[in-house]
Amino acid sequence: MIGKLLAGVIVIAALAAGAAMYYFQVYGFYTEVEASSPDAEIRITNIVTGEPEPMLIAGFEGIDSDSSPIRFRACFTTPMSNAMMTETFKGYPAAEPLVAPDWFSCFDAKALGTAIKAGTATAYLGEENIIYGIDRVIAVYDDGRAYAWHQINTCGEYAFNGDPLPASCPPNPSE
Repeated sequence: MIGKLLAGVIVIAALAAGAAMYYFQVYGFYTEVEASSPDAEIRITNIVTGEPEPMLIAGFEGIDSDSSPIRFRACFTTPMSNAMMTETFKGYPAAEPLVAPDWFSCFDAKALGTAIKAGTATAYLGEENIIYGIDRVIAVYDDGRAYAWHQINTCGEYAFNGDPLPASCPPNPSE
């Protein structure tokens, strides 16, 4: 009888721990980014200057988390045309949208990734090293729908793995 009781306690504890982990991964650590907050400013890197500049946007919806630098996701629209943007702003050929929680329904990483590969959406460098080793990437459809997320860059891959940084990487400010 005691064995069944102990087994029941273990199963209940495991279910509770699993439910807590699910909650924290999907809901607990995310916070909404208010459209009026400075974190909602979307900047995009100019080809000529190499510097990020504010992007014209409307209808911003965003989420972020302090628990990870790659949890930022945003959906918005822009009046800027892709034709103008491709001549003005730096592209991002390695764009791989990261999946957002299901409850943040405006951001569909699979559809966005497919659109980027098919050429129906174009990816741009928002800000390089917005956090060391992390780039903000922006993807824009021809109809003005736009999305942003954070993605680990080459320098970040080396830094986070503990490998020596390539010469092309800026020094890691945390070292």
